[in-house]
Amino acid sequence: MGTTAAIVLVVLIVCLALFAVVRSVRIVPQARAGIVERFGRYHRTLYAGLNLVMPFIDRLRPLIDLREQVVSFPPQPVITKDNLVVGIDTVIYFQVTDPKAASYEIANYVAAVEQLTVTTLRNVVGGMDLDTTLTSRDKINGELRRELDDATGKWGLRVSRVELKAIEPPVSIQDSMEKQMRADRDKRAAILSAEGAKQSAILTAEGEKQAAVLRARGESEALVVRAEADATAQATRARGQAQAIATVFRAVHEGDPDQKLLAYQYLQALPEIARGDANKLWIVPSEIGKALEGIGNFFGAGPPDDNSKKEEGEEEEPTAEHVLPAQRGAAAEFKGGSDGTGSLTRLTPAKE
Repeated sequence: MGTTAAIVLVVLIVCLALFAVVRSVRIVPQARAGIVERFGRYHRTLYAGLNLVMPFIDRLRPLIDLREQVVSFPPQPVITKDNLVVGIDTVIYFQVTDPKAASYEIANYVAAVEQLTVTTLRNVVGGMDLDTTLTSRDKINGELRRELDDATGKWGLRVSRVELKAIEPPVSIQDSMEKQMRADRDKRAAILSAEGAKQSAILTAEGEKQAAVLRARGESEALVVRAEADATAQATRARGQAQAIATVFRAVHEGDPDQKLLAYQYLQALPEIARGDANKLWIVPSEIGKALEGIGNFFGAGPPDDNSKKEEGEEEEPTAEHVLPAQRGAAAEFKGGSDGTGSLTRLTPAKE
């Protein structure tokens, strides 16, 4: 009996020792922290890793998460400065920095942060009108974060960010805002359309101006080119005429024509000179008299018949054969027709 009792006692002692060892070893995960209480009082804080505590004396409280936490609160009714009720959704990002303060300074820090956020939000938005609230989200976020960070510092918390998810004004205000936005869009559209028409008119006027300038410049250049072409053509014609006259003059002098040929050529030129309906009177130079002396002999013409002249009652007119040899200068009257033909009607001796 004594041996059996001893064995049982040894087994009990070993089991108690093993249980004590198991109870004294505590493994804390990463980003967690544990509060150790000895005899009900705070003893120390356990961080990530292997930790040893006194079994049956120390008590480990539930582990505290040290990571940044995100808490979203339901929409809260807030009254603005112009007495309009708006619903605001809030999201808060905070982190436990002091596990001891978070365990002993506040019973439920999540609920405390929610209530503090609602109170601070009403204080901040209550001093703004609706338009300022809708357009000043960054300002509201900054003020909320600063107020919450100051208030939760003693709780071992650090508020990193506060975001407003949505701001919902009343339905009547939403309808008015939509109408105002529609009117603003129509106004901007009208302004843009007017500016577009203005720019189009300006560009059109500038294009017409440039086209007129280019057209005038082109016409001026065309006139200059045409004038240069006319001048070149006239110069070419003048050179051609000069060359033709020089050629004729050289041919005449080289051919050495006699008086009969010159007289014939002069008679050939008289119809061209007399072209027209009216009678014309020319003063024949005295130098041409010699050339006209052989006209009668060239054509073989004799003196007119006196009997025929007398019968018709006409006066006898001197011919070129009778007049020209005796005169060095004479006046010729030539009657021309409209068809370019003509006839020599009278030769009058020139006065000396």
